Amino acid sequence: MSKVKVSNFSISIDGFGSGKNQDLENPLGTGGMDLHKWIFATKTFQKMVGGEGGADGVDNRFMEKSFENVGCWIMGRNMFGPIRGDWTDEKWVGWWGSNPPFHAPVFVLTHHKREPLVMEGGTTFYFVTEGIQHIFEEAKTAANGKEIRISGGVSTIKQFLKAGYIDEMHLAVSPVFLGTGEDLFADIDISELGFNKIEKIEGENATHFIVMKDK
Repeated sequence: MSKVKVSNFSISIDGFGSGKNQDLENPLGTGGMDLHKWIFATKTFQKMVGGEGGADGVDNRFMEKSFENVGCWIMGRNMFGPIRGDWTDEKWVGWWGSNPPFHAPVFVLTHHKREPLVMEGGTTFYFVTEGIQHIFEEAKTAANGKEIRISGGVSTIKQFLKAGYIDEMHLAVSPVFLGTGEDLFADIDISELGFNKIEKIEGENATHFIVMKDK
């Protein structure tokens, strides 16, 4: 059976997964890019964007691992792009260019229908309007026994947590305070959901927590 994981999800010390005022110029909101500095510094990220160099340490190992054994991905509409409401302009194909890094089916949770978007490298975006239970069943079929990764953002992760679908989370805590934005832990009791097994690993630019359910 497919395992459902959250990987490489960056939060601030005060628990925010993005800042406020998200738009085209600030896709992660005010200060949100600072959450991901640990990612930008890695060898894996630099290779993904056609760069050279980058650090090859603990942070990089987490980046590499997040792409292993993935059968499909799930993300929210806001993570796919800044457009709201009906898809009046279907020229928007995501933040990642013509060859996104997913290389597998990606299910986008949305309220507005859109035809599947086929990209280079094996990535196809499917826009699902029937809710998280339906998207979860679609993902299990597509994953074919491999892992299902919940990419984000905060709202999507919280919906899947509350539904009991997530088995494990990797949270990367960046050494910044945002003060406001989307709070991953607001109105949710992680311990009550069964996530009481925690591993802590210090990286070069973030502190990594693997949060698992008690068996």
